[in-house]
Amino acid sequence: MSPPGALGKRKLTNGSVSPPPIKRKLQSSTTKSAVASFFTPTPQKPKERTRWSERGPTDDVPATLLVGRWEPEKTDEPRARRKIAAFDLDSTLITTASGKKHAAGAMDWKWWDSRVPDRLRQLYQDDYQLAILSNQAGLTLHVDPKSKAPKASSQKRLGEFKQKCNAILSSLDLPVSIYAATERDIYRKPKTGMWKELCEDYDIPEDEVDLKNSFFVGDAGGRIARVASTGSGVAAAAKDFSCSDRNFAHNVGIEYTTPEEYFLGEKPREFSRDFDLLKHPYPTEVDGDSAKTAFTKKNDQEIVLFCGPPGGGKSTFYWTNLKPLGYQRVNQDILKTRDKCVQAAKDLLKQGDSIAVDNTNADPDTRAVWTNLASASKVPIRCVWFKTPLHICEHNDAVRANNKALNPESRDGLPKLAFTGFASRFKPPQAKEGFQDILELEFHFRGTKEDYQLWGRYWV
Repeated sequence: MSPPGALGKRKLTNGSVSPPPIKRKLQSSTTKSAVASFFTPTPQKPKERTRWSERGPTDDVPATLLVGRWEPEKTDEPRARRKIAAFDLDSTLITTASGKKHAAGAMDWKWWDSRVPDRLRQLYQDDYQLAILSNQAGLTLHVDPKSKAPKASSQKRLGEFKQKCNAILSSLDLPVSIYAATERDIYRKPKTGMWKELCEDYDIPEDEVDLKNSFFVGDAGGRIARVASTGSGVAAAAKDFSCSDRNFAHNVGIEYTTPEEYFLGEKPREFSRDFDLLKHPYPTEVDGDSAKTAFTKKNDQEIVLFCGPPGGGKSTFYWTNLKPLGYQRVNQDILKTRDKCVQAAKDLLKQGDSIAVDNTNADPDTRAVWTNLASASKVPIRCVWFKTPLHICEHNDAVRANNKALNPESRDGLPKLAFTGFASRFKPPQAKEGFQDILELEFHFRGTKEDYQLWGRYWV
């Protein structure tokens, strides 16, 4: 099923439509309009109809979601709207008037296509609730006091964004809300925090949304680059910067389409995902048996050294497989320094315990610290190599950071550098380093069905 109007109900003139004119700033710091406004009685002043609010994931952290809600002066009688038509903002509803990649100011915008405003108005007439859901990492709602970034520039950028949004909503003059996620938290697409806020704001229980007829339009669809074909008249097209919009729609359970498909009626382009959930379904009983790892203790006392990227499943493997066998865990995230880890390992070995070193141990020099300890302590050392691809590691890390049920140690999400840094240092472990054996583990989801309900969504 295609979203309503995806192929166009009537032919309109193509082209750009500029936004409503905004008064230019005068050179004087005191403008004529400011003077007039001062002497205008309060009841006669124009009413600002965009209501702004800020929200945070929890009450004890600064707000990261900016919400602007436009209420026209005249509205229809309230009626239940269970169909939701949601749109991205930049490169979907609007683009820059200057042609630059990023807007040069509040006035630097125009409709992405001339058909956009009429299409949105038609959707509203067809009983759709309209909303704009946009990732806006360039905005800062609350400047960190420790940050070196100029506070004035952050406030200026935020003010210009609000001014631009107010002009967009004013031009439509429909009851529309815009949600702008400013940080990489639960609000940022493809995560569904903005969707939940939207449903709550319009008193639509999530389980009562008409998912079959709702849809999301955005430009981040994971489309691959297209080479121009002179014979067929096909124009070249760059690949999408991400697949976050398509993945967001998947998480919500609604149809996804690109602005080219929805507003212009173009055919879908080929797309790809670095991480595709279709390749990682919940394992069947047969798959589950093959995914189980038969780890056995081979020596009365031994060191088991983990080797693998952050988010590769090392800690989960320890809790599931080694802890039940009596291994004690040594982890640098908890102990903070390698020296403390080595000292803790020495103390445990003196007590006669077997230990699991739950760190990344990316290179031979790092691993040599532990093989030397094993040699000095006269205990064998074995290696478990977690061969989890980095894009799955990033997914695992995001799942853990955003779900308390899967984050028993309350770990924060890791920056991209944590994964690329490991990749730059990594050298595969070899038996000649002193290992009794090396167990290579391919990635398989090994959790419960309840865990998979959280894991089996797009988080990055």
